[in-house]
Amino acid sequence: MTEEKILSRTPTPGKKPVRIDKWKYDAVRRAILKVVPAKGEGLLLKDLPLQVESRLAAEELARLGSVGWYTTTVKLDLEVRGEIRRVDGVVQQRLLRC
Repeated sequence: MTEEKILSRTPTPGKKPVRIDKWKYDAVRRAILKVVPAKGEGLLLKDLPLQVESRLAAEELARLGSVGWYTTTVKLDLEVRGEIRRVDGVVQQRLLRC
């Protein structure tokens, strides 16, 4: 049986989307949206992978592979979709939910 795939895009012009298993995308997306605040200073990008990892179930972590890679890949797609955004005017990249 083949796993359903989803295209994860990036805001970088000319960069092709990546196909990842839908369950992986959904698990990481759910975790990102839980940890990225809608208001305030935002979440530091450098803290995002550890925050995502802490929100995933042990079974998900065991099957996922690289939390950092999937977190970055899904985060970029969420930016393209307008679900999260980068905070303007800060030195270290921060994220907010839209």
